[in-house]
Amino acid sequence: MSLKDDVLGYLEGHREESVSGESLAELFGVSRTAVWKAIKSLRDEGFNIDAGTNRGYRLAPESDILTASGIGQWILPELRDKLVVLDETDSTNNRARELAASGAASGTVVVADRQTAGKGRMGRSFASPSGSGIYMSIVVDPEADMSKGILITTAAAVATAGAVEAVTGISLDIKWVNDLYKDTRKLCGILCEAVTDIETGGIESVVIGIGINFKAQRDAYPPEVLERMGFLYDGQVPEVTRNRLAAEIANRVWTLSKNLDDRSFIEEYRRRSNVIGRDINYISGGVAHPARAVDIDDMGGLVIEEPDGSRRTLSSGEISIRWI
Repeated sequence: MSLKDDVLGYLEGHREESVSGESLAELFGVSRTAVWKAIKSLRDEGFNIDAGTNRGYRLAPESDILTASGIGQWILPELRDKLVVLDETDSTNNRARELAASGAASGTVVVADRQTAGKGRMGRSFASPSGSGIYMSIVVDPEADMSKGILITTAAAVATAGAVEAVTGISLDIKWVNDLYKDTRKLCGILCEAVTDIETGGIESVVIGIGINFKAQRDAYPPEVLERMGFLYDGQVPEVTRNRLAAEIANRVWTLSKNLDDRSFIEEYRRRSNVIGRDINYISGGVAHPARAVDIDDMGGLVIEEPDGSRRTLSSGEISIRWI
């Protein structure tokens, strides 16, 4: 890494304190002039770095730019060298799938500040403006039988919700199968896509895409989208950075993806469910059908009760909650 990246990484990892140019020079074995040039370069790139006589340098609390150095301070060592951070891309899932198809290792993590063609389930678009969200994708090996593929999405939802709560203290609910809610507003979607071998047709890896609305920038979204959106921080200054949260999400998703046969995460999924016990509509054949959600089975399927009292389990598909 360059001196600029080293300095940024140190400042990201020590946000609660100021550090002198002399200390940074000694730490990295360079001159104070070299440190000053690195700081100037970071400021030119948009980083808000406070400084003052006898106070040293410190990243301002409102400085929140996604970087490999910033995420790298918190991400698991085995993921650090597989981390790709982009200012902009069409879709992090697209980039991750391309990398996987080219031989990128399991554990590759792609993070972007902005997506120009963010993807949701059922071909929907996912609004992804700059500076507002965390858009990321993680490549994992399909170690489990892919007939159990719903477990990957289920585990990713639990991992992401757990990461948010651990870092921010904000508790989120899960709407089957893969959406995270704060109260009655969706603020995170998860999209899992398979990467197949063209010759054999077999599944080589799975890309787990996660898009989370971190802080509200209302002028960046169409009014019709805002009506149903939620944000982790809406009107208040975030107490944590996107770098910190992105790393925690990657860590937890990666860890759970390697332990799908340990179904202990299903219990947390049930606990966080905002569906169990509610009246819902499920889509079948393009038609909405009323039912009541009664449980999540050990495979992550949604157990529903039909109006006639019969029960069945949905292993895929789309549902909506009848909130009233």
